[in-house]
Amino acid sequence: MSTITPFHVAIPVHNLAECRTFYRDVLNCSEGRSSDHWVDFNFFGHQLVIHYKPKSEEELHTNPVDGKNVPVPHYGVVLPWDIFQEFSEDLKTKGIEFIIEPYIRFKGEVGEQATMFFLDPAGNALEFKAFKDMGQLFAK
Repeated sequence: MSTITPFHVAIPVHNLAECRTFYRDVLNCSEGRSSDHWVDFNFFGHQLVIHYKPKSEEELHTNPVDGKNVPVPHYGVVLPWDIFQEFSEDLKTKGIEFIIEPYIRFKGEVGEQATMFFLDPAGNALEFKAFKDMGQLFAK
């Protein structure tokens, strides 16, 4: 495959107005179509739709990875290395509370990557990452 095809993901939120503000103003995603029950966003070139769903009492589940508790499920995007650095600094200045602070995995090894995790206002876990060499995205 030589072209990148945008993906579509729909996530549940129990607080549509608060999440609308978060994705638009904190993550800087431009808003598309909407109704009183959902909002489309340009999520780094992909379509993200937040859909209203009553709040769940389900607790956040995690799995251990590199000695850290990675939230499951989670979603996000792979950014270019320099954009990741700028984006993570912007999130810090906006007071984002990280589940896993931005850090480098596999430093100096195959698959060297930067990663970070945080929650949206509805408790959905997001991961953003970047590879030092994007050609190693699927390297073993």
